[in-house]
Amino acid sequence: MTARVLDPSPIAAEYREEISVDVARLAEQLGRRPRIVGLLGHDEGPAATYARYARRGSESVGIELDVRHVTPGEVELAIATANTDPDVDGVFLYYPLIDRAGDRWLRELVDPRKDVEGLHSFWSRLLYENTRFIDADHLARAILPCTPLAILKLLQHAGMRGTNVNAPLEGVTACVINRSDLVGRPLAAMLANDGALVHSLDISGSATFEPAIGRRAHDVRDTGVDRATALAASDVVISAVPSKDFELVRGDEIREGAICVDVAEFANFDDSIMEKASVFVPRVGPLTIAMAMRNLVRLAGLRG
Repeated sequence: MTARVLDPSPIAAEYREEISVDVARLAEQLGRRPRIVGLLGHDEGPAATYARYARRGSESVGIELDVRHVTPGEVELAIATANTDPDVDGVFLYYPLIDRAGDRWLRELVDPRKDVEGLHSFWSRLLYENTRFIDADHLARAILPCTPLAILKLLQHAGMRGTNVNAPLEGVTACVINRSDLVGRPLAAMLANDGALVHSLDISGSATFEPAIGRRAHDVRDTGVDRATALAASDVVISAVPSKDFELVRGDEIREGAICVDVAEFANFDDSIMEKASVFVPRVGPLTIAMAMRNLVRLAGLRG
């Protein structure tokens, strides 16, 4: 068996077709094109590349993406300016802008009503509490972080299915490598909230996200489950380790027929997984951008 490679670009194109219709409707309401301000701290590197792709994706659905280059000393004022500008509908931060702690603080400065990434604590709290709507009538959906949401969509296209007895992903076991606030932690929560059992591996140790079945939201506990056990048990393996020194996930470590997703800047999977996995997703970026654009439309709807 050789794994099927799932390219996110055609899937992202399908979403962009839907989003472009919503964007056209929004532009008519606003009397102008919807606009996102992106803040970028580096002229070269992954963040700059991502910004270029994001601009291309935004333009393709009718959204203007204004990328502004800022220094660490300028970024807080730039966020405040975008927050209060009535002609700015969304804010996108291209990390790193300061450092890990500084960037975490910057996410809190973005107005949640303009947070197309869905990373502000206002949205994170709703995610971790498994609160999916922000109104009593369940008409206004909460905003989800765009990269984890893109991964979830790709897993669905790859064939991830649960038993669907009490929850959509009941019976699915997943392994998420790297418990970052940007990808790993929210993704594990989203999977567990839909019923999956998630082993979360990180440099600081392992934890298990228990599925939200019989309770309102998932539960997290330290388990000590090691890498070998987690990988061998998992139907789905997602790795997002941003380091060249990461020990690549090998074919002899994963379960036969597992779905594998590489989210990292550097390769996280050895070529040998192609002989064991059923589907391999080598990148997520195009769909992440599409989900951010979809978030922009939803945020505009929440603002009325």
